This record gives sequence, structure tokens and C-alpha cells, in this order.
Amino acid sequence: MTILVLSTLLFTSCNSLDKKTRVTPLNPDLASANMNLDSGKLTTIQWLDSTNKNFGKIAEGQKLEVSFHFKNTGDKPLVIQRVQPSCGCTIAEQPTEPVLPGQEGVIKAAFNSENHVGVNHKSLYVFANTKSTQSHELHFEVVVEKKKW
Repeated sequence: MTILVLSTLLFTSCNSLDKKTRVTPLNPDLASANMNLDSGKLTTIQWLDSTNKNFGKIAEGQKLEVSFHFKNTGDKPLVIQRVQPSCGCTIAEQPTEPVLPGQEGVIKAAFNSENHVGVNHKSLYVFANTKSTQSHELHFEVVVEKKKW
């Protein structure tokens, strides 16, 4: 019974998660992703396109593919340790290998618009071995229009 209740809450809380208990870099559960890094292994990152994207309107049920391009502008390999979506309706994909100095990479995500009619503001939290901060926030917005039967 408990598993059924938890499953129901998980599936129905996607929109409320973004608004109430957003997953953020300050969330203690995610702080562990921001590991104590050796400062000699830190590098810098440059986001090559906007970290805030608006995709306009899509039809309910459509999957939206999102990508954020970046470049390692430092002199050490860039390791994307973790990419955490703000909601279960978004699945993130991160580079599996370090990005060498001067090289480019991409973080991809897929948003499932089923049962998400209206304006959707989603975030991806990226944890990497970067100077100043090891957490970066990427945003996208999309308006999901109700299916027409």
C-alpha cells in the first residue's frame, strides 16, 4: 500500500515539485554531488548558447528535445559529474567522458509533455569540476497546448 501511495505522489507531483520543493544546488540531498574537489583539477566552462531557452508551443504528448552546448575554456579536463532535472518529466543526458581543454560538449534533455498542459518552466542542475562554483543552472520554457480530440 505504501509503495502505491508513493508511486502516485511521484507521478502527480511533477508540476508541484518545480513550484514548491524545487531541486536546487542548495538542496542538501544534492550537495553531495558538489564534492570536495582538488582545486588543482578545476577548470572553466563557457556556455555557447543561452542558458535560458524558450521553445514556444508544442502539442500535449510531444517530447521536446533540448540541448545546451558548452566549451571547456580551462586547462584541465572538464568532468560533468551529474545533471539533475528539476522534475521527473524531464530526462537528462550528460557526457560520459571528460571534455578536454578547448573541446566542446553538449548536455541533452528530453521533456515529456504528456499531462503538462500550460506553461512549463524546467531546470537542469549541472555539477562539474569548475572554478568559482561547481553548480550551474540551465532553464527552458515551453507552453504545452491541450490535445484536440
